[in-house]
Amino acid sequence: MFKPDWDRRTCSRRGHITYAPTEPELRRRLHTATAVGDAWRCLRCGDFALGEPHGSGPADEAPLVPRGKALRDLFILRFLAVERFLRGLLIVLAAWAVWKFSNSQDSVRRLFDENLTVFRPVTDHFHWDLEHSPVVDTIRKTFDYEHKTLLVVALALVVYALVEIVEAVGLWLGRRWAEYLTVVATAAFLPLEVYELTEHVSALKVCTLLLNVLAVLWILLSKRLFGLRGGVVAFEAERHSASLLEVEQAAGTVPDGATAAV
Repeated sequence: MFKPDWDRRTCSRRGHITYAPTEPELRRRLHTATAVGDAWRCLRCGDFALGEPHGSGPADEAPLVPRGKALRDLFILRFLAVERFLRGLLIVLAAWAVWKFSNSQDSVRRLFDENLTVFRPVTDHFHWDLEHSPVVDTIRKTFDYEHKTLLVVALALVVYALVEIVEAVGLWLGRRWAEYLTVVATAAFLPLEVYELTEHVSALKVCTLLLNVLAVLWILLSKRLFGLRGGVVAFEAERHSASLLEVEQAAGTVPDGATAAV
């Protein structure tokens, strides 16, 4: 079965990340001399890359470069970040629409009533009572909302949008606080999404609910939030155990099959 190599795929797009540790033995294992110059092992994919290292110093000061499972998890987090950001933008547009509507309810009501007559020949042909349809009734109810109520709704939408956008930025950067925020905020709205399904079922609502449930479960378990699976201590230990420098220090030998990347 095909298994994507997240490390090499990322390096092919962003380039290698090399580091020269000051510890002699570890430095020797990460460096090699070639006919065209020195090469250093990439901290992400493990291949040798020609040129000067991007950094140097003690091994414990080397950058912790996501690789393997950590890199795959970061890709998933960034997918969720994009989804959150787009949702935030849509909610901002909805807030703007509610605010604009709150300032011109009477004119919108007149425009709606005038244009409603355009659809009457079609609805009459199919014997559908347009005047008392659920959609038309719902729209007309919004015309009776007070200006102050609509402003509160618009403000609530803006706050919700800001939460989504903050989540998106934090998830994109791989921040742990954003993972907590995403789990708490998403879980808080799950009952509302379930209630909406009881009112009206649609493919979009079902897919959104499933995506949110899976996102909450995946982040909770894979990131070991709220003390699950050993909590933050186990999570940090797992991250460091995947670090190339940690692997090299533990193994003491250069893995077979390392290749030179020009």
